[in-house]
Amino acid sequence: MKIPLTLLGGLSIEEFLRDYWQKKPLLIRKAIPDFTGLLDAQALIALACTEDTQARLVTQQRGKFALQQSPFFEEDFASLGKSKWTVLVQGVNHHLSSATELLEHFNFIPHTRLDDLMVSYAPKGGGVGPHFDSYDVFLLQGLGHRRWQISTQKDRTLIEGAPLRILSDFKVEQEWILEAGDMLYLPPQCAHNGIAEDECMTYSIGFRTPAYQELAEQFLVYLQDRICIDGMYADPDLKTQKHPSEISTAMINQVARAIKKIAWDKEDIANFLGCYLSDPKSHIFFDPPSRPLSYSKFQATAEKNGVVLDLKCQMLCHDNSIFMNGESQIYANKLYKQLRQLADDRKLENISENSAEICATLYPWYLDGYLLPRR
Repeated sequence: MKIPLTLLGGLSIEEFLRDYWQKKPLLIRKAIPDFTGLLDAQALIALACTEDTQARLVTQQRGKFALQQSPFFEEDFASLGKSKWTVLVQGVNHHLSSATELLEHFNFIPHTRLDDLMVSYAPKGGGVGPHFDSYDVFLLQGLGHRRWQISTQKDRTLIEGAPLRILSDFKVEQEWILEAGDMLYLPPQCAHNGIAEDECMTYSIGFRTPAYQELAEQFLVYLQDRICIDGMYADPDLKTQKHPSEISTAMINQVARAIKKIAWDKEDIANFLGCYLSDPKSHIFFDPPSRPLSYSKFQATAEKNGVVLDLKCQMLCHDNSIFMNGESQIYANKLYKQLRQLADDRKLENISENSAEICATLYPWYLDGYLLPRR
């Protein structure tokens, strides 16, 4: 924690979290010195055209922006010509193992906060306009050069009617040109504008910051399947009312007493968070193995080589509970520690110890497409 890291410009994790995280921007030259990118523009466009990918295409003409959402076809990009445009592809870590490996550099931030890796490509002049985000982001430069302008301004007024959340009065306070391997950290609400200086690709490592309103709403949804209040409304002492349309005080009081029986504790909240934060986004689906191994072959292969999570899989843990893609299960302490290692590292290399018990747990996940034996 106290060892200086190239990734953080010579800061230790402790110093970065104390002085910068959710507080102020940080420019880091040569954060990953040899980084030039994980895929080229053609591969990114091909990914944007796949059915299960979320992607956006932003074009700019005469200062006005237009937005298109996936699905795309390659012809959509062939007709852009020399106009200013940007393609942004979400969840690249769900498609490239090298992207998942890149995210491992950021394991000093809990997995509960990680959203995904978004990759963007733009020819010279491309960008999405000045804007601000409600989440933390590390902007890592791959191919080419991008000019980043930032502002800590309080004015959040947006251009009315624009298809994107573009600031109407962006006041540049600082700007830098980033080249391959450079990185810029931005906390939430820090206004920024990225402009391609040449053909360039940017890798955005985003960390979710859900609104309390969103969490509260989803917690109530979670509770509705888990609460049980006995009894039925009854009024054996019913009195006549002057106004039959009026809701009586007696009814209000009786229902209030029943609703007050709804209760929850920190374990309920922990279980909700584990299920909610590990639940895959609606466009994500898992592919079971087309020719699944028998249990005995799976066990033999897993004992020899270990297992690895599917790139789309979300796995979290808390106090002997494992949360796998929105579902939870409590495990005995020894097994929990092994599964926690799998959640931490997204792979488990040595499962010879306690093999029968852990393989019995892993095999159904393998059949669901959540993990596979390592090769």
